[in-house]
Amino acid sequence: MSDKLLTPIEIGLTAAIVAIEGSEPTILIASGGAPDDLAGLPFGPFDAVKHRTFEIGLRAWVQEQAGLRLGYVEQLYTFGDRGRHTGPGDTDVHVASIGYLALTRMADNAQRAPGAHFEPWYRYFPWEDWRTGKPAMIERDILPELTRWAAQPAEAEAARALSRKDRVRLNFGCDGSQWDEERVLDRYELLYEAGLVEEARRDGRAAALSRKALPALGVAMHFDHRRILATAIARLRAKLKYRPVVFELLPNEFTLTELQRTVEAISGRHLHKQNFRRLVESTALVEPTGVMSTQTGGRPAALFRFRREVLQERPAPGLGVRARR
Repeated sequence: MSDKLLTPIEIGLTAAIVAIEGSEPTILIASGGAPDDLAGLPFGPFDAVKHRTFEIGLRAWVQEQAGLRLGYVEQLYTFGDRGRHTGPGDTDVHVASIGYLALTRMADNAQRAPGAHFEPWYRYFPWEDWRTGKPAMIERDILPELTRWAAQPAEAEAARALSRKDRVRLNFGCDGSQWDEERVLDRYELLYEAGLVEEARRDGRAAALSRKALPALGVAMHFDHRRILATAIARLRAKLKYRPVVFELLPNEFTLTELQRTVEAISGRHLHKQNFRRLVESTALVEPTGVMSTQTGGRPAALFRFRREVLQERPAPGLGVRARR
């Protein structure tokens, strides 16, 4: 048996907490305190004595530190790459973080703790917002740089199933491929690997250090929190199509316009109004309350609520929306 001491490991819990504010998807940002002074997701240690499960621990410290009551909670992935909380040569405790996607309603959390605030998630991923069309930065800033990077020889190219060029084409929907809104993490990983985001420079990636300047591709976050957020956005976009998670973000009663804007906000795509309403009707996910809302700023609109019976009626009660191109 080796006498070499093993690096101690600490388990943390990182939460991507999503809420809808107006027509914008927002993410809870924790107060400062990181060594790089960048904003990040809420993070807390797992207390194996105090908390029976990871999720119980997550809910407890989010309630205590941020004053938030969480609704839907889902474990994403364990993020344990060396370097995510340490610098080169560090031999201190290595932090492995279990990432979570959590949903909450803005109205349920009016009394948030100081330092906890929500920010639009497209501030960190502006290329993911296609609601008013293809973001100009994709053609202007991203694709030219990725094309140059993809044309360079890569030692590890043979180990991948897809070449750099194919990965760029499939993930960014160019050269005949369609944009897939669920590939959020794949796109971020490409930008990181190509050295086009600030996190790659901070982590010492050669592709980033060799550049004189980086394009302005969203706001960097501390540690690997933008990667965790990308994972959460991708998971939520996928969940919309086969689980009724969107109703965890809406008030108990809502208009169909509010429902459509929430789905558009999360997916980052514009949806045809009449097609969307036919889809909602065919899925039988909602039912009218018999009450009209006068808070729409125009003509009164009918209020609806989620039909919880649908959870027993079929196994995949989601909104399989298709964006209009």
